[in-house]
Amino acid sequence: QVQLVESGGGSVQPGGSLRLSCAASGDVNSLQCMAWFRQLTGEERRGVAHITIGRDKTIYHSSVQGRFTISQDNDKNLTYLQMDNLKPEDAGVYYCAADRRPCALVAGNYRRFSNWGQGTQVTVSS
Repeated sequence: QVQLVESGGGSVQPGGSLRLSCAASGDVNSLQCMAWFRQLTGEERRGVAHITIGRDKTIYHSSVQGRFTISQDNDKNLTYLQMDNLKPEDAGVYYCAADRRPCALVAGNYRRFSNWGQGTQVTVSS
């Protein structure tokens, strides 16, 4: 079992920045892919960024490429999402996700991820 806990959400003006954190515990050595998904009310979760554990290979949704950065601190079992130049359309509930399979097999499809955090709200408005 893997437990994921997100933190770092909040409210920011357009153009601002936030950094989300995801703390993993439990059977973390079995994991290969960490990811961040965003969800709006009534919509499916959409993949924002993915990172292959131990290799730092990343995959981004085109809408956040160049503005968001996913990274890891393997020693502390932490995954970060640095979000810069935030736009109103970036708002939503952000979920940390993890899976034992490689990112190439699960990226972007929330149904394929086995482990989820509770979510953290991000609001972008003036």
